[in-house]
Amino acid sequence: MTEVTVTTSLVTTQPADAYVIGVAQGPKGPLPTPEAQAVAEAFAGTPAETLDALGMTGAAGEAVAVPAPKGLGAALVLAVGLGEADGTGGHDAEALRRAAGVAARTLAGRARAVLALPAGTADAVEAVALGGLLGAYAFTAYRTGGHDKPPVGELAILTGLKDAEAAVRRATVVGQELNRSRDLVNTPANDLYPETFAATVRAVGAEHGLAVEVLDERELAEQSFGGILGVGQGSARPPRLVKIAHTHPDARTDLAFVGKGITYDSGGISLKPVGFNEIMKRDMSGAAAVFAAVTAVARLGLRVNVTGWLALAENMPSGSAARPGDVLRMYGGKTVEVLNTDAEGRLVLADALVRAGEEEPDAVVDVATLTGAMRLGLGNRVFGVMSTDDAFRQRVVDAAGRAGEQAWPMPLPAELRESLDSSVADIANQGERMGGGLVAGLFLKEFAPDGIPWAHLDIAGPAFHEGTPYGYTPQGGTGSAVRTLVRLAEDAADEARS
Repeated sequence: MTEVTVTTSLVTTQPADAYVIGVAQGPKGPLPTPEAQAVAEAFAGTPAETLDALGMTGAAGEAVAVPAPKGLGAALVLAVGLGEADGTGGHDAEALRRAAGVAARTLAGRARAVLALPAGTADAVEAVALGGLLGAYAFTAYRTGGHDKPPVGELAILTGLKDAEAAVRRATVVGQELNRSRDLVNTPANDLYPETFAATVRAVGAEHGLAVEVLDERELAEQSFGGILGVGQGSARPPRLVKIAHTHPDARTDLAFVGKGITYDSGGISLKPVGFNEIMKRDMSGAAAVFAAVTAVARLGLRVNVTGWLALAENMPSGSAARPGDVLRMYGGKTVEVLNTDAEGRLVLADALVRAGEEEPDAVVDVATLTGAMRLGLGNRVFGVMSTDDAFRQRVVDAAGRAGEQAWPMPLPAELRESLDSSVADIANQGERMGGGLVAGLFLKEFAPDGIPWAHLDIAGPAFHEGTPYGYTPQGGTGSAVRTLVRLAEDAADEARS
């Protein structure tokens, strides 16, 4: 795993495989940032002239490697684009994260690199560290060797900041746990299924002092978790409900995070068409995000109580699978007519939401790759946020923005609720097709605890990236929503101190 360190020495005096400099996009060409000055002085002429001749503009995502001039302690100088400067002449945290991620990806196979990027504040140091860790990620568990370069061994951040180590530590914890969630999402369903997912949570919980409880299929039946059981009944791999909790003796706020954990989604009897099944191992991304976030909160020692609920099931077609037209009795007693077995995520979430509400937390947030409609509406990089409380919804959106994730507030139009009416049960699991993401939110609203702020995060778009890597985002699982959940927990902890 890549190690992130801090250095205050002049970059030219340090042995390394590469020096990384930031380049802004100026009106007349690339502009190396002031932090690159020590490296720039070693070039005959200016590095800007060299980079301009090589076609670099300084746009975000660019990376140009040039042989280092004599006298430097590295053989290579890697220039990474930062994009245009902001109104203050600097670059925001996300620009730094993406530049560091590009550098880490480009330098795979190298032992050590020194990052001479803008890192004069704690936020900047953390952004560079986190971007580097996320960019260095590689999922190689199933590769037999010879295919991939190992991640860069060490990223040393050049900074004069005195408390830089604290910023690096937070970034390391969040980065490691976010990468853990990526590993889970990328693991194929023949190895990651409800029982093995639960076992992983037990092991990590024991390592970091988290309380873990697992309900198996017998206990789920005894306690009438009809939604989780109904979805999982068609699979040879029985479902699980996992509770993972971090408690702090000085906490004054209790948060509940609920994650959809469909370890594989075939659609059930309402089978998905060819072309839609291939990445359905990703359908447990919400549960992976909740698991990673709670673990990160514990490792950071935040003064807040956070409980994660992972609703784990495999949705398969078989002679025992739930059928369209079946009625399930959910945890808490409500009945649901199943019109579409491929609208299964809301069924497992409904059970978990009711159970989470019984503990009377101060707020509840659920996370799920829930609807293709949300992906159609917001694209592949933005997740939607719905809530019964406008202020809490905005709080979640703001937390996402500060954490570096793109989120957009979405409504819960009352007129769409009628489409969920059933002639035989309390509610149906499918309603109008148009606005389907909002209809799914309205379904969950029926199971969210009364009087407690609740938000629903539909991460169907950004949870899994099928294209070419960019910035610090790899191909495959992305770890969407982990940073947002951690930021919400930090906000709650900070409020308790004030």
